[in-house]
Amino acid sequence: MTDRSIVQIAFYAALIAALGLLPPVAIPFLGGVPITAQTLGVMLAGVMLGPVRGGLAVLLLLFLVALGAPLLAGGRGGLGVFAGASVGFLIGWPIGAFVTGLIMQRTKSLAVLPSAAISSVVGGIGVVYLFGIPGLVLMADLSFSKALIGSAVYIPGDLIKVAIAAVVAQTVARGLPGALVSRA
Repeated sequence: MTDRSIVQIAFYAALIAALGLLPPVAIPFLGGVPITAQTLGVMLAGVMLGPVRGGLAVLLLLFLVALGAPLLAGGRGGLGVFAGASVGFLIGWPIGAFVTGLIMQRTKSLAVLPSAAISSVVGGIGVVYLFGIPGLVLMADLSFSKALIGSAVYIPGDLIKVAIAAVVAQTVARGLPGALVSRA
């Protein structure tokens, strides 16, 4: 792994952490799993860095959180966050970033904007929810249907994050194409 790759991974881990500074909105009936801006960072890591680097950026962030760094929205950190209702979503983040990056690579024939949007919807929403909803069922003692229906409150915000990720990727691709590592 090159020095440049390490810097990119660290930068996107820091970006996801910085997005955690935006105040979370807690959803009490879903075990307190908050709506945060950090999933935008997960999407951007995959879209911009590709599968491996994007996934590693998220894993780096989660490693620092596990060590106790208060990098999750609301200043949460430590091993306790991995025993809460949002653990499934946290587990889904690196896999979601990986899938987002993989789809971004595989859709090189598409323009950047639709490719980034499709990638972010599938990896940044679909994959993350694939882990997050069962996590809610297990950790918040919810029925699957209640967890699924309750998670629908996140979809509008997630679609806004998809649009932001796609526009950022397109803008970067126009101005600094080399920074869109997933397309290199």
